[in-house]
Amino acid sequence: MSVAEAPPETAVRRGRLRLDGVRKALGGREVVSAVDLETEPGEFLTLLGPSGCGKTTTLNMIAGHLSADGGVIEVDGRDITAVPPHRRSMGMVFQSYALFPHMTIADNVAFGLRMRKVPAARRRKQVAEVLEMVGLDGMAGRHPRQLSGGQQQRAALARALVIQPDLLLLDEPFSNLDAQLRVRLREEVVALQRRIGTTTILVTHDQEEALAVSDRIAVMADGVIHQLDRPREIYLRPATDFVAQFIGEVNALDGTAAGPAREGHACEVAGATVAAMPPGEPPATGAAVRVYVRPEVVRLAADGEGLRGTVRETRFLGSRIRCVVATKAGKVTVALPFDARVPEVGEEVTCAWRPSDASLAAR
Repeated sequence: MSVAEAPPETAVRRGRLRLDGVRKALGGREVVSAVDLETEPGEFLTLLGPSGCGKTTTLNMIAGHLSADGGVIEVDGRDITAVPPHRRSMGMVFQSYALFPHMTIADNVAFGLRMRKVPAARRRKQVAEVLEMVGLDGMAGRHPRQLSGGQQQRAALARALVIQPDLLLLDEPFSNLDAQLRVRLREEVVALQRRIGTTTILVTHDQEEALAVSDRIAVMADGVIHQLDRPREIYLRPATDFVAQFIGEVNALDGTAAGPAREGHACEVAGATVAAMPPGEPPATGAAVRVYVRPEVVRLAADGEGLRGTVRETRFLGSRIRCVVATKAGKVTVALPFDARVPEVGEEVTCAWRPSDASLAAR
């Protein structure tokens, strides 16, 4: 099943999570500041941000491993803010796998069921089913040391899923794997999540991973959510300067709002008129703004409307050609398709883009 496929109509959806003003201070410093967040049942939501932004602390408060200093945490309308972790019906997969080395894989997976006093016959049935689901059937009798890193992570995932949780929490679960295995395993996890329909919250600092797997992304910094939206909107229409600079590579062009355009909002940038889409209310005419445009949406032409400049550098990078254009607004980076015509260094060009592919924000 492709990660792009929608979940089937028969998928079981559960787990509407809501955070209302959730706060947490550690070491005398507030690391999560009044976070508001709500998921849809069956959604795959990612908390994305740099180290220290508060994403893991938020996940641990959802799981109950940390108590919130303020605010409310609800699942399906039930306040669980003060409910202990073992009564929250949540499965968690850790970065370090956290498997018991002295136990077999079957016993590791069955641990949560034993704690819930599930009868032995039913335990064995559920463990066998979930091991088959994650591709570990036939390995129930092995110990963690006998499994590869990817297999250990599948075992950790099976242990989290076997209790049929309302929420599946993933704390940077792929970061200990090599690059190719990381991509393959995350695709398997997303396909599995689509099939079983469990609401899933992933914590990661990997932008590509977040864009690839998420229904929505909450970009965090300094304990607050800067933007919560679908991956395409996060990428093409960042709401803040932090989001624009943190996600991928971006051209940030300072200018002045010039009023509505035929499409989007017009801006004067270094004597040229360009257009972009504001993520919220459009800025007042004359306001100082910053236009954000990704290198891959910039088109180069010999003339026409746009930002004029001179090609200073071209570099073939296999799947694309990277060009640097010097303009009055500063350097503009352009990512052309690998089979595009490569402009000559020193050539005069116009940098242009569709307004819907660019964003702007007040500065």
